[in-house]
Amino acid sequence: MTLDTNAQPEGGVNKLYFAAWRWHFYAGLFVIPFLAILAFTGMMMLWISWVDGRDGERTVVIPQDTITTVSAQAEAAVAAVPGGEFKQYVAPRTEHLAALFRVDREGEAIMVAVDPYTATVIETFPRRSGWYDFFDNIHSDLMLGVTGDRMLETAASLALVLVATGLYMWWPRQAGWRRALVPQFSRGRSLWKSLHGVVGLWVSLFLVFFLISGLAWAGIWGGKFVQAWSQFPAQKWNAVPLSDITHASMNHDRREVPWALEQTPMPASGSAAGTGGLAHVSIDTVDQLAREIGFDGRYQLNPPRDETGVWTMSRDSMSTDSTNPTSDRTTHIDQYTGKVLADVQFKDYSLAGKAMAVGIALHMGTLGLWSVLANTLMCLAVIFLCVSSIVLWWKRRPTKSGRLSAPPMPKEMPLWQGAVLVGLGVSMAFPMAGLALLTVLIADIAIVSKLPKLRHRLT
Repeated sequence: MTLDTNAQPEGGVNKLYFAAWRWHFYAGLFVIPFLAILAFTGMMMLWISWVDGRDGERTVVIPQDTITTVSAQAEAAVAAVPGGEFKQYVAPRTEHLAALFRVDREGEAIMVAVDPYTATVIETFPRRSGWYDFFDNIHSDLMLGVTGDRMLETAASLALVLVATGLYMWWPRQAGWRRALVPQFSRGRSLWKSLHGVVGLWVSLFLVFFLISGLAWAGIWGGKFVQAWSQFPAQKWNAVPLSDITHASMNHDRREVPWALEQTPMPASGSAAGTGGLAHVSIDTVDQLAREIGFDGRYQLNPPRDETGVWTMSRDSMSTDSTNPTSDRTTHIDQYTGKVLADVQFKDYSLAGKAMAVGIALHMGTLGLWSVLANTLMCLAVIFLCVSSIVLWWKRRPTKSGRLSAPPMPKEMPLWQGAVLVGLGVSMAFPMAGLALLTVLIADIAIVSKLPKLRHRLT
């Protein structure tokens, strides 16, 4: 369909189309750079994690008949970092891989890869210093901290508006579904428009999923609106004393604790509470207990941090411990009695917690090679949509006027009440999108409408 973008649209449906196109255009101006960055960095993280691991944990060793004790491996790891303090043990994923130990020295976290068969240190390297973390820092907050987080949350929220307006414009009305689902290989701008619309329609549902699951980690919509009402209730632990710190304290410069547990208080050692018990509590006996109760393969073991701290065993797909989010599990052990104070499994999560456990695994592509390939295809599709949108604008831009070439806004909008309600709904559900929409609306009313020359340039 060819449209005269300089003419004022006529007819109710046509006016709605032009209004949707205008919002699609302006939302895209802000969203496209961020979507391209998120897609590219996400794809890099996918493959780095698959090939080398997030912390280089895929260091290969030669399997032997006997395995040394975890305590002997830990001693070797600490000895490799003079003055260091043992902070975490990451069990090997398979028998062909090294064990990892986190050792902190003067505020710096250092990872030590140890051969579990000989307790020999293979290599040491600063934690969170690899290429995965470089791309992860951009993907999470553009390396700008809270400011970057808010910018990305705004972009992701407005991207939902981009998807909605794009679907409205490309939805088949008279041409039929074949034209909407199969690209028309013509020439010039028509070809790019067909490819952009078809790819956008096919990936729209998946893109919404990625946006929503990503927003659940964002500071405002995720942390203040969703997660705050969906954490695991510590009251499920009968008569267990609670610490003043939450599970989020176990995050080490990256999200490692399951989403549903982050805001839940940690249990505290030093009481008669709990079940079972160990005759002697040490890293070896705790590791043995972990294996007995079902922590097979890779899992993480955190020692107590202070007098009331606990031994914590955890496995979750978000940390690439497993490829099955329904096997997520976090278990806390009293450091004095060896009793199990809390044992939280996937089945104990709330509905939102379960959705996030599965959603984040899908979002991060930690479900195996098939999810890495599927997510790569999705990232490439998003990058294509960003590039094709720029090509479409370039091909329809006025060459001499210097105008931005936004679609014209209808003078009289039919069914404007419905549009207002949709806008209010989006604003209430996604505050950063609402703030952005309100800012644009105020600027349009207070500035653009008062400056005829500027309004002419923007339309």
